[in-house]
Amino acid sequence: MSETFSSLNRSSVLKKMEKEEFDLLIIGGGITGAGIALDAASRGMKTALIEMQDFAAGTSSRSTKLIHGGLRYLKKFEITLVSEVGRERAIVYENGPHVTIPLRMLIPVYKNIGLGMFTTSLGLRLYDFLAGVKKTERYRMLNKDEIIQLEPKLNRDELLGGGLFVEYRSDDARLTIEVMKEASSQGALIINYTKVTEFIYQNGKLAGVCTLDQLDGQRYKIYAKKIVNAAGPWVDTLREKDRSLMNKHLYLTKGVHLVFDQSVFPLQQAVYFDTPDGRMVLMIPRDGKIYVGTTDTPYKGDLTNPRMTVSDRDYLLNTIHYIFPDLNIKESDIESSWAGVRPLIHEPSKGPSEISRKDEIWVSPSGLVTIAGGKLTGYRKMAEKIVDTLGASFYKEYGITFSPSKTKQLPISGGAVGGSQSFHAFIERKIEQGLELGLDKDAAYSLIKTYGSNIDELYELIKKNKTAADALGLPLVLFAQVIYSITKEYAYTPVDFFLRRTGALLFQIEWVKKWKTPIIELMSHVLSWSSEEKERYCFELEKQIQEQTTALETDI
Repeated sequence: MSETFSSLNRSSVLKKMEKEEFDLLIIGGGITGAGIALDAASRGMKTALIEMQDFAAGTSSRSTKLIHGGLRYLKKFEITLVSEVGRERAIVYENGPHVTIPLRMLIPVYKNIGLGMFTTSLGLRLYDFLAGVKKTERYRMLNKDEIIQLEPKLNRDELLGGGLFVEYRSDDARLTIEVMKEASSQGALIINYTKVTEFIYQNGKLAGVCTLDQLDGQRYKIYAKKIVNAAGPWVDTLREKDRSLMNKHLYLTKGVHLVFDQSVFPLQQAVYFDTPDGRMVLMIPRDGKIYVGTTDTPYKGDLTNPRMTVSDRDYLLNTIHYIFPDLNIKESDIESSWAGVRPLIHEPSKGPSEISRKDEIWVSPSGLVTIAGGKLTGYRKMAEKIVDTLGASFYKEYGITFSPSKTKQLPISGGAVGGSQSFHAFIERKIEQGLELGLDKDAAYSLIKTYGSNIDELYELIKKNKTAADALGLPLVLFAQVIYSITKEYAYTPVDFFLRRTGALLFQIEWVKKWKTPIIELMSHVLSWSSEEKERYCFELEKQIQEQTTALETDI
């Protein structure tokens, strides 16, 4: 992988960006921007990407963490959307099996709530057909006794039966990081914590951007033939800056998820539940934890820091109480939470759950290309579509041609394991190597599942750093993960590491509290923080821990 994807080389990357003119500059470091960068760079476009926060810090680390085909959209007859994203699931899985895994999902059907048994069966059959679901993962219908056998704690009152089908669970932040790393390997120049302050125009046409490095305050100018606005919830902010916010605009909604320990919430497998008020709530096991979400409410608060409110929390707790009445799960059982903002395209007279998740491309008079809407699952196809559009424009304006998209069969970083069918054998081989290094089987397995084919780089760090890890009182594996995140994944702050590089702030919050001090010491040493920076990043981490475990009275 390119050495430019290191926090130790930030200033040199920005200086290089300032010296060159790019074919394409992407604003936004979520999954959409990452996908566009990979598609464009792999076709031969000279590509740059800037993100004002950390990669995936917005919506792309705050989703339900599913690569799913959008079964719910069949209710709204969005056949094309279901077909497209359903078929994309398998592509995302094949290109990165270390960050995406198949997951059995149960749909209990209750009398007078949501769809009936016949309609559920019909919907699942149509879903399998549209999504091209492989034979081993096709749905089956179950009677009431079969449902209770699978999930004994379910509410049995008016339970009719249900369906069982397969979706794919993912780590959304790590998926984004791995796509971004592969884009870097393909030649894209990429940087985080770099904010657009204003646009640069030449003869009325967009020619570049002025930026601010939010870590050291340095300012840079970056020029490109084409600029794509892939800023998610902030796309309208950039369109306002471009004076092109007309006609269509975003409608923002908020989704909240709660995290519980599996000892408190002994769920056997994932459950998909249509609530009495027409929303969708999912309950999903992940590594000894259960997460539950999502809400779907209009949002006008802080885009950078959406929070769980008391009403969000109570809505999800009440849903759990309805479907699992004997569990007696309480507010105090919540270990962590997250909230995300969905940037939907406004449709008059439609509520949050009714608005389509389709994507659209808008081009302003100045030439700013905006991609809005869309879903995590469809990121690759969205990128292909927008780079096709850009390619046609390059040919028309400059006579330049680029190759067709290559991403359908292009593994993302960490995904070079021979495809999903070979991943298990890959894991077994690499566990053996981990045991030879002195790791226990569980630690080796966890590392391989996290980093996929990049595991050899982690093993090299483990070989070389025993003395340094001992000096800080850090486990050798953890020491290696921190160094890798800084030098290979652009992590700069403790929240970058604990939230978006590992997910530990969501699913291992006590582990974060245990290791935060030595990890902050290590990051401070490697990144040469000033005392002020160290104090600021310590405060930021403590604030994040506190906010994920407490609810606001109302959105602010």
